[in-house]
Amino acid sequence: MSVYKKWSSAMDNRDAEALIECLHEDYTFVRHQTGTTMNRAEMSEMLRGFMSNDAVVVHERHCLYENDEVLVERSVMNFPDGSRESVLGFNQLKDGKILRSETGATPIKSTG
Repeated sequence: MSVYKKWSSAMDNRDAEALIECLHEDYTFVRHQTGTTMNRAEMSEMLRGFMSNDAVVVHERHCLYENDEVLVERSVMNFPDGSRESVLGFNQLKDGKILRSETGATPIKSTG
């Protein structure tokens, strides 16, 4: 099964542990807001928080490209503060898991 399919299925099921299983032991996330990084343990805590909060919604997910080395995806995320972002994610893969993620996000203004 592709990494995207595993990730997407875990997201659909709001299964933080399955999401964390998709992360390589040497995982690094680069925050688009600050350029700072998070390791696997820090990202795991964030994913657990996101998946346990019904106000965090990831929708309009699309896999733009995936092979054995990279996964590029796009989604829209709703956050607890009412904000929405269109997120483009680039994921470097290693051993069938996500090794490094970098995102770019554009705020989406409410239309009503």
